[in-house]
Amino acid sequence: MIRFIVLAAAVLLSLAGCGSEGDREALAGPAVETDLSPCPDQSGGEPAVEGALKLSFDCLGGGRLDLAQAPGVPTVLNLWASWCPPCRAELPLFEQLSDAAADQVRVLGVVSHEGVEQGTSFAADAGLTFPSAFDGDGELAAELGLRGLPHSVFLSADGTVVHVEQGEISSYDELRGLVAEHLGVRL
Repeated sequence: MIRFIVLAAAVLLSLAGCGSEGDREALAGPAVETDLSPCPDQSGGEPAVEGALKLSFDCLGGGRLDLAQAPGVPTVLNLWASWCPPCRAELPLFEQLSDAAADQVRVLGVVSHEGVEQGTSFAADAGLTFPSAFDGDGELAAELGLRGLPHSVFLSADGTVVHVEQGEISSYDELRGLVAEHLGVRL
């Protein structure tokens, strides 16, 4: 009887890989629509200064975040994941900052240690609109020697990392204070 169960399990597992790509996509469900903005076009921009981050990621709303290119404006990167309660709590603050900062500060999310579907689905449910790049393997956190989430990385206009805030930012006033202190922009 045990041999039959093992044989049946092996057959089912081998059949699980059969079927067309379309069949597998249909089983995974439709792609989740979001209102996430695409990452800003960085073509023709200046290279970031020596020692700046050299990573590049696709963005959930389209485009690409290339940290080897100077952003041209002070930038805040918020590393987040849907499974992270402190991330979920602070994301509305970054949405608020993105709305208030206009052209003074660029706000970008970086979905870290997460799947595309989970990140996209959560962004849609949370009503996020600011651009978010996808870093499923957590390369950016690893490059900066960070563990856990959330983290906020403050970049100068030339791409220099000027500050990393580890852990949850608990209020909009705190976030505005960090922007003023580390990026020199008062909102």
